[in-house]
Amino acid sequence: MCGIMAYLGNQKAAPIILEGLKRLEYRGYDSAGMVMIPDDSLVLFKKKGKVSQLEAAMKDHQPKATIGMGHTRWATHGVPDDINAHPHITHSGRLAIIHNGIVENYSELKTALLKEGYTFKSETDTEVFGNLVDYYMHRDETSLEIAMSKALKKIHGAYAFVMMDRQDPDRLIVAKRQSPIVIGIGDEEFFVASDATPIIQHTNKVIYLEDNEIAVIDRSQGLIIKNYDNRVLSKEVHQLDLKLEELEKGGYEHFMLKEIYNQPQSISDCMRGRVNSDESWIVLGGLKSSLDKILDCRRIVMIGCGTSWHSALIGEYLFEDLARISTEVEYASEFRYRNPVIDSNDVAIVISQSGETIDTLAAAELAKSRGAFVYGVVNVVGSSIARMTDSGSYIHAGPEIGVASTKAFTGQVTLLTLMALMLGRKKGNISQKTYKKLISELEKIPSYVSEVLELTEQIKYIASEIKDCPNALYLGRGYNFPVALEGALKLKEISYIHAEGYPAAEMKHGPIALIDENMPVIVIATNGSDYDKVVNNIQEVKSRKAKIIAIVNRGDHVVKGLADHVIEVPETLDPLTPLVSVIPLQLLSYYVAVMRNCNVDQPRNLAKSVTVE
Repeated sequence: MCGIMAYLGNQKAAPIILEGLKRLEYRGYDSAGMVMIPDDSLVLFKKKGKVSQLEAAMKDHQPKATIGMGHTRWATHGVPDDINAHPHITHSGRLAIIHNGIVENYSELKTALLKEGYTFKSETDTEVFGNLVDYYMHRDETSLEIAMSKALKKIHGAYAFVMMDRQDPDRLIVAKRQSPIVIGIGDEEFFVASDATPIIQHTNKVIYLEDNEIAVIDRSQGLIIKNYDNRVLSKEVHQLDLKLEELEKGGYEHFMLKEIYNQPQSISDCMRGRVNSDESWIVLGGLKSSLDKILDCRRIVMIGCGTSWHSALIGEYLFEDLARISTEVEYASEFRYRNPVIDSNDVAIVISQSGETIDTLAAAELAKSRGAFVYGVVNVVGSSIARMTDSGSYIHAGPEIGVASTKAFTGQVTLLTLMALMLGRKKGNISQKTYKKLISELEKIPSYVSEVLELTEQIKYIASEIKDCPNALYLGRGYNFPVALEGALKLKEISYIHAEGYPAAEMKHGPIALIDENMPVIVIATNGSDYDKVVNNIQEVKSRKAKIIAIVNRGDHVVKGLADHVIEVPETLDPLTPLVSVIPLQLLSYYVAVMRNCNVDQPRNLAKSVTVE
């Protein structure tokens, strides 16, 4: 949520910042702005709407400043408009500030500053913090760095701040707590951003700022990082393993479509070097190093949000079925705000594409503080969750720009499948014959996904048949129940059609009352073990005259006689079916959204990485 981009160097700042803000659009936002310091003055541009509108407003007014900072805002305090957009200028007119996160005690701080004669232009918590820094700076006649350190000790909440002083145009000050910040190191130039996507075109050398650290970026002295007690810290410089072309659409109309079609490759990348069917082995480095701890645990608690929560639900089926380890699944937002029973006998597996989801990060920290062993399943290398967990594995899906997750979901499920198989075999719960069969079939999944992607025209036609429906119901059993949830989430995320996912057998416990000839019901019927029961559920739906769309195994004739539309996919083993059955649901939601003229890559009100509560 929100995007920070700042620059200090020898080049003209405005074009670099604008391009960086465009790279950050996928995070979700409703306004954008930029501030620069040419000739000891602050030049500010802010616009409600897209970065393109900001760019248009700046077209003939870009100063030759070599320091500046920009921001894409997702509204929390105050409506989306030009005034509440970042950056903000403090009461004195001397300081500028941008901010991701929430200052929870901003109201009481604002009251105190009003008594000191400060005035405010916006409704934001960000402007309050900026003026608090301004207050300490003038009261104590001190530097921005020291004043900011004092102010940081007075606030509660999560944040990433960048500030600059018009009287010191050679310096940026950055601070962070529970909101990601990456600092890129170039040739006598520095880049500050919420993530690596706007940095990679300039440099592959980055430093990740940790909680309660301040970075002082100085034109002559370089980069200095300190803690809040002013102690200078030594930081490791990381090399980004990211290619610029991965951040482009590559000829596809939308990033989401590119990412759907990328799944044969991304699933293969997740398995590369980790699976060998000929020799019948699976090796995950992070799991291998913590195998005893996980095998000896009392239970596993899987934690995630949104799509990652659906991956965790499939993980629960996998771990209990294949590894015979008691597993529970928790919403991170609920887990962190109750008093969960978790201790050193438990393992918490936290799942997040970005590795920055604030609820998941906080849940991981809570589990760790209670003594649990915390294992991360993330996509973004160097992310906060990846750095704080005891061990973990990357899904290696590559950058996912579309807000609605597709290849990250299949990457997470692939990795959880590998974990379950490795643990199950180590515990002796899977025979060598079954183990080899599962591995061999798992290696075929990328080719199966490619076959499903060839059904695009058929799925596009089905999308045209349901695009005007106000509601949709998704049904599945066993391993395919979480896939039904994921399919429903995708449809409502990007097409704004109300959709719900249910276990097929639960339909008659309430949802069946909604079914009529205007309700499309999407049924996943690829189950081997529960097939007859799913057929019975389809017959119940058919008797209510619903329009039935069924995902079936290739060659299925029974369901074909019942459904209005049948999408045939390659048959695979039950534990692996989610990796195949989810693909037509992704395509269906995509084409429905396109036909409804929705913004597929940036759905309204949504952000790619939820880094505020």
